[in-house]
Amino acid sequence: MLEIIKAIVYGIVEGVTEWLPISSTGHLILLEQLIPFEGVSEGFSDMFDVVIQLGAILAVVVLFWKRIWPFALTRRVRGGKERTIPCLKKEVWALWFRILVSCVPAAVIGLLFDDVFNALFYNAWCVSLALIVFGVAFIVIENRNRDRRPKVTSLSQITYTTALLIGIFQVIAAIFPGTSRSGATIVGALLIGVSRTVAAEYTFFLAIPVMFGASLLKLVKFGAAFSSQELILLLLGMGVAFFVSVLVLRFLMNYIKKHDFKVFGWYRIVLGAIVILFFLLNR
Repeated sequence: MLEIIKAIVYGIVEGVTEWLPISSTGHLILLEQLIPFEGVSEGFSDMFDVVIQLGAILAVVVLFWKRIWPFALTRRVRGGKERTIPCLKKEVWALWFRILVSCVPAAVIGLLFDDVFNALFYNAWCVSLALIVFGVAFIVIENRNRDRRPKVTSLSQITYTTALLIGIFQVIAAIFPGTSRSGATIVGALLIGVSRTVAAEYTFFLAIPVMFGASLLKLVKFGAAFSSQELILLLLGMGVAFFVSVLVLRFLMNYIKKHDFKVFGWYRIVLGAIVILFFLLNR
């Protein structure tokens, strides 16, 4: 029962922090330091922290289904009869091609150096520093953009060059936990002139292939040797992450229409400082 409660807590934290630019991986790593799973096989916690994101992905798919599904049905009259025939949404296909371009840098780096980055940077100290550094970046960039009009105000205006640049920023999150995948891509998008709303939406859609690929990689490395307890914990965590993500996504899209991201920058700085202080006092 205690492990089930832990899985629920992990799911809540994942659902909240995956979409807010405050680092879900960073929070899960810190949570693991405080309430680690017990009685699970070696490597389960590392796999759990990544695969639980599939629940969050499903929330994006459900909420934005009409905007990301590239197929449609249309009615046309042929031979005097009205028929329903399938068709392609060209604008959605164009969006997915740009998203794939954004995925390339992180996919290459992740496949080649995933284990190296895990060993070097997946610890509380690196998470704390990444939280603080990107917290400062949010505040600086928002202050810089205060009197500037964004160049890109719709998803259709994102070019392949812009998509590639956003993908390069995503590499930073792939290397340093605590950076936040959404945080890195939003910071990069804001820096090159993308509006807050478009930056957030593009980040949500970009998460689908990126997080699915990362989860699949972790599952392959872990193997299929789940105990019944481990499978229950994983499915429960994913389910909780899904429902919480639905609420957080709706909140965030309404929030950024009237506010900037600086509050998340301050949150990151304060949390990073608290974590550093915590580990200094418990050495």
